[in-house]
Amino acid sequence: MAQVALTSGEPIPYDRLWAVAHDASTADGSEWVSCVNFSRGSKAPALVAITAALDETTETLTLRHPLLPDLKFRPDHDAQALVDWVLPILPQNRALPNRILRLDKRGFTDSDFPSVTLCNMSSHRAVEQKIGHPLSIHRWRGNFWFDGAAPWEEFDWIDREIRIGTAVVLVRERTERCFATTANPDSGLRDADTLGTLNSWGHQDFSVRAEVIQSGRVTIGDQIGLFS
Repeated sequence: MAQVALTSGEPIPYDRLWAVAHDASTADGSEWVSCVNFSRGSKAPALVAITAALDETTETLTLRHPLLPDLKFRPDHDAQALVDWVLPILPQNRALPNRILRLDKRGFTDSDFPSVTLCNMSSHRAVEQKIGHPLSIHRWRGNFWFDGAAPWEEFDWIDREIRIGTAVVLVRERTERCFATTANPDSGLRDADTLGTLNSWGHQDFSVRAEVIQSGRVTIGDQIGLFS
C-alpha cells in the first residue's frame, strides 16, 4: 500500500480481519483467540503461496495460488467457496478448514493485543547473508518495513514509543517466528532454514509487535524514529 491510516488501539485496516477456523476449533468469532484455532502456513506450507487482492467497497477478495485457479469471493458470505478451493493443497492428516470468522476492529493478530509489526531491512539482510541466498521479505508477513537502522536494533525499542509518519506506536514485544517462514511465498515449498538461521543469534525472533497509541497516517517514504 502507498499509505494507510492507523487508528489507536487497532491493527492495520483489514489485517487478519478474517481467519479460517479448522474443524477442531471451537472459536466462534465473538472474541480473540490464538492462531492454533486456524488453518495456517506453519502447518500447511502451501498456504504461504496464496496472494490476495481486496475490493474494499464490496469486501470481495480475489485469491491466487500457483497450483489453483483464481478465486473471487466474499468472506462474509461465501466461506464454503474458500474451503472447497483450498482443500486440494492441504495435508489431509491435519485439521481441515471449516469456516471463516470475522473480528472487527481487532483482527486475529498473533499477539493477544491489536498489533502492527515493524520490520527492519538491515535485520532481513543479515538473515539473507547468513543463509547464503536472497529471501523474499514476504516470508515475514510484516506490516511496516524501515531501513537505516542497525541489524536487530528494533529489539532495543521494546517499551519505547515510536513515531511512524504521523502515528505513534508503543513497541511491546518481539515476534517469535514459526515454520511458516521456512516456506517460499512464491511456491509454497519449504526451502530455507530461517529458524535455524535466527537461532544462530540466540533467538527465534524477527520484527517487533507494537500497539498504535496515537492515530495517524503512514505513507511510503515517511520517517520512523523514537518518540519518547
